[in-house]
Amino acid sequence: MSFLSSSILKQYRITEKSNILSSENNQYTFEVFPEANKNNIARAVEETFKVKVIKVNIINTRPKKVRDRTRRNTFGVKSSIKKAIVSLVQGDKIELA
Repeated sequence: MSFLSSSILKQYRITEKSNILSSENNQYTFEVFPEANKNNIARAVEETFKVKVIKVNIINTRPKKVRDRTRRNTFGVKSSIKKAIVSLVQGDKIELA
């Protein structure tokens, strides 16, 4: 199955942990589409940012129940997301600013 680079990467995740990973370990966190696999993600990052990818780790989060604050005993569901932590070759960087 072939994907375009723009259809695999949704957005860059900016959190405290992702900032530490990018500065210390040269790893970057992206939110990706659920159908994407490690090979597709690596290829999309290499084509989009012109860098060399060493490794890709994938994290699937489950949907979580949330309680509605205005009504009692009503529940909603947060959507599930798929995150990819991409490790780059030493010396390569992704400039997002």
